[in-house]
Amino acid sequence: MKVLVLGAGAVGGYFGGRLIEKGADVTFLVREKRKQQLARHGLHIHSVHGDLHIEPKLIVAGEAAGPFDVILFSTKAYNLADGIESITPYVGEQTTIIPLLNGMAHHEQLKQRFGSEKVLGGLCFIETTLNAEGDVVHTSKMNDLLYGEWSGERTERIARLEELFAGTKAVFRSTQTIQRDMWHKYLFITTLSGMTTLMNASVGPIRDASDGAALTRQLAEEAAAIMRKVGAPISDSAVDRQMQVFMDEGYAVKASMLRDMEKGLPVEADHLQGYLLELAKQHDVPAPLLTIVYNNLQVYQIKRSQGIK
Repeated sequence: MKVLVLGAGAVGGYFGGRLIEKGADVTFLVREKRKQQLARHGLHIHSVHGDLHIEPKLIVAGEAAGPFDVILFSTKAYNLADGIESITPYVGEQTTIIPLLNGMAHHEQLKQRFGSEKVLGGLCFIETTLNAEGDVVHTSKMNDLLYGEWSGERTERIARLEELFAGTKAVFRSTQTIQRDMWHKYLFITTLSGMTTLMNASVGPIRDASDGAALTRQLAEEAAAIMRKVGAPISDSAVDRQMQVFMDEGYAVKASMLRDMEKGLPVEADHLQGYLLELAKQHDVPAPLLTIVYNNLQVYQIKRSQGIK
């Protein structure tokens, strides 16, 4: 099966690289600058699961290639529209798209453009970043990618994907509860990114502060209340379970959103906290702490747009 990975950044670079490592036919769709960088130096992955250096196949949008059997859609949410346009020429009749973005807002846009039958549910759990040289740096043991039919069915294409993904040094796992899994991830990432950016700190100092854990729970409860109001299939114990994960995280763990802010990069605030806050307003669900979190992120985006540090 031919695989196209949209982007060779922290997420796409890692999972695409692991697929190449096991012998899969993978091509990265990247911007011209990234293509030149990777053509010169190759793709380097530094990971607790083993380092890797490969010379990947690369294309930029518009180059002749494909169609592809599988597309890992791993762009940031603020590049969603561009990403959809760039993969369009490479989507064929039998193409399966697996989006790895955080949140939920992107899923409907992908289905509207390509048809619901082509788009699986997908998500990943990984802490990666790009260093100054453009290498992928993987800083935790978790490297899980989940995918599944929106209906929860176990279909023939899921079986084919399981065969494709088997034997990698990352965890590619099919699930029959992908909708619930995606909402649970949305709840967790909204809380983690919200608290670490609001406090400008990793998990450890937030936990150590007198009200850090209580405020984290408040944010998670607000997000969960909004999700339940719109009918999201989150479990009754979702907040308790995710708070346990938060309390067990490594001291230096940060959301990727905070790492992006530290580098002066764009953030996915509108796609994550902003979208959820809009749902709260539509359904009259109070969300005072989420409002503060989103306002803090808006201030960052305004300052960034004006060149203010």
